[in-house]
Amino acid sequence: MNVGVILAGGVGVRMGLEIPKQFVPIAGRTSLEHTVDAFHGCDFIDEIIVMIDAGSLERAEQLLPRSRYPKISAIITGGATRNDTSRRALRQIGDPDAKVIFHDAVRPLIDVAIIRNCVDALDGYEAVDTGIPSADTIVQVDEDDILVAVPPRSSLRRGQTPQAFRHRTISRAYEIAAQDPDFAATDDCTVVHRYLPDVPILVVPGHEANIKITHPIDIHLADRLFQLKLQTPSSAESPAALRGAVVVVFGGGSGIGAEMVRQLEAAGALVVSHSRTETGVFVEDRGSVRTALGRAAERYGRIDHVVLTAGVLTIGELIDLTDEQLQHDVGVNLLAPLIIAQEAHPHLARSNGSLLLFSSSSYTRGRARYTVYSATKAAVVNLTQALADEWSDDGIRVNCVSPSRTATPMRERAFGVEKEGSLVQSEAVAEASVSVLNSSSTGQVFDVRLPGTDPFGTSGVETP
Repeated sequence: MNVGVILAGGVGVRMGLEIPKQFVPIAGRTSLEHTVDAFHGCDFIDEIIVMIDAGSLERAEQLLPRSRYPKISAIITGGATRNDTSRRALRQIGDPDAKVIFHDAVRPLIDVAIIRNCVDALDGYEAVDTGIPSADTIVQVDEDDILVAVPPRSSLRRGQTPQAFRHRTISRAYEIAAQDPDFAATDDCTVVHRYLPDVPILVVPGHEANIKITHPIDIHLADRLFQLKLQTPSSAESPAALRGAVVVVFGGGSGIGAEMVRQLEAAGALVVSHSRTETGVFVEDRGSVRTALGRAAERYGRIDHVVLTAGVLTIGELIDLTDEQLQHDVGVNLLAPLIIAQEAHPHLARSNGSLLLFSSSSYTRGRARYTVYSATKAAVVNLTQALADEWSDDGIRVNCVSPSRTATPMRERAFGVEKEGSLVQSEAVAEASVSVLNSSSTGQVFDVRLPGTDPFGTSGVETP
């Protein structure tokens, strides 16, 4: 049996916040939820135990219902220290041969591959740590901050979690440690290293993105990393899982929207497509949107997903744009998402459905000569994250797809024919977008990039 133990007992004193750091929203969800999602999505993890401080137990129970996380066997309060908490978790696990994987709840960007490597390594070792090489030179100082040694960097690692053990091994280490009146340790591998010195501890590679939320700046870093990371949502299945789902697509007449309609219909979804040219629906007009949604709900009895791909891109200096151009561009790119969100809310609340919006790679940095487009697309990202938090209690998921430069009619009208191979194809963006609809993710921005441009080192255009 492989048991994941999520350590969420901290109170975040160093953060200076009113709530524990594991409950701080990051990319639309709490760090605790992101972390549990990662473990729950591992088919090789059989059971999950969440350790929480007593004052946060009720909040954790609300965020982690068993109906959504059936692998969670217990949410229990931790002890006074990290080590006391680990001991309580071990007592909860009855199988002495179990593989136990401890992980900090405030490391929400944990990669499934790292968890897998820790579990697999326990086939040959009794204890496993996770670490990454240090890019900085580490210096040792004395009590007066005088440098006394410079250890060789090649042999140093920066420790992370997960830390994984055979149950019998870590339990024995804690039994011996309990007899030491001077016992103190900040992690579990230290306990094995100190009290079972003959047990080798393998260190598997971690990742730079597997940061620990400790200081206020870490919240902003983690949020940005979630925006950049091409994630695979834990519940993603074959597009065929959308068979029978009712999907309303605004902007389905061309480009990414048209390709999404094609792929969704091929998967068996019930698609209602709208565009200005094909059905006369103006996305920035509330009455037009309300009527379109109402007719879809009347026809099928519900709406499961609403997608907005419509957008306009006007090239030119800001000072040269007319009031009419400004109103039109802001209307389609920003007012429309706001209106569609408002009008879609009652339908999606009834179905526990999702809203999918679209941004652009230009949201990360404004681009000259398409100022309005960049600004409104940045606003859509903030809208996504805000709505995901605002609508979480309503059971509505809100996500955003942010493709790199994509081969669409809108782009060709603005920039003409561009170099072959320099653009992401609309089929790839649509495939990623369909996968997002089919996931449990919320509050996330999924970047779709050309092969070789992913900052996380993966290749190709990944499907969320």
